[in-house]
Amino acid sequence: MNIALERFKYILAVVLYGTIGMLLRYVSAPSELVAMCRGLLGSGFILLVLRLQGRRLDWEAIRRNRKWLLVAGVSLGLNWIFLFAAYMQTTVAIASLCNYMAPLIVILIAPLALRERLDKRKMPCVAAAFLGIVLVSGVWNGGAGSLSGVIMGLLAAVCFVVIVICNRKLRDIPALDRSVVQLALSALTILPYVLFHNRGVVLTLDARSVLIILTLGVLHTGLAYCWYFSGMGSLPVQTVAILGYLEPVVSVLCSALFLREAMGPAGWIGAVLIIGAAVVSESLAE
Repeated sequence: MNIALERFKYILAVVLYGTIGMLLRYVSAPSELVAMCRGLLGSGFILLVLRLQGRRLDWEAIRRNRKWLLVAGVSLGLNWIFLFAAYMQTTVAIASLCNYMAPLIVILIAPLALRERLDKRKMPCVAAAFLGIVLVSGVWNGGAGSLSGVIMGLLAAVCFVVIVICNRKLRDIPALDRSVVQLALSALTILPYVLFHNRGVVLTLDARSVLIILTLGVLHTGLAYCWYFSGMGSLPVQTVAILGYLEPVVSVLCSALFLREAMGPAGWIGAVLIIGAAVVSESLAE
């Protein structure tokens, strides 16, 4: 196995994830509809990849892991609903940074959820990340305009934590198979919300929106998930964790460079605290 190639594909997948929030700003469609299409197109693309490889879904492995796959798939759908709503209600940078509180939340609940010992060395990282969220959100100086977006981002982070835990519980199931099931379940989870939230609404999509939705579904989900899970299965855990923080970095840069969304000095300090705390906590992994 070519580790350098796997690392490159994993980095490329993470960078693609980091551009999603920026692209959503150019879509004239409800964020939840885009999220549902992402799940449908992504799962369909991976099924096509499996067919081209001459493989079929391992239904026996899916059956054995059905409980964790179901919870993970539903949580993925909820993660997208909350995260995409956060992108719309606050800046892309703030939404992404709130979502990336997930690894720090895992540290706090690992003793109960994963039966892992609480590493007290990481507690300063949790405190630093919390301070970072306060600075990024702006609520400390009365900037409550983005508070709803911050809450949505943090709810997305909680859902992401559930996804991480469930995937660590999966046993003997190929990466692509778990991806297909979770993506399909995420789309089914979002469908009722799409129908309820958009009842009586006539949707109109321009050509640019259609192209972006197709890109998000095929490239940013289908292909990126193949690269992402392939990397998770072949790269060291710590490498995967640290490289994963390229996503919020890319999101912050896209927010500042392309969308002209200013955070101010306090916001940048908060971003450094969140990403730095997460990276340091991973470097302390035993």
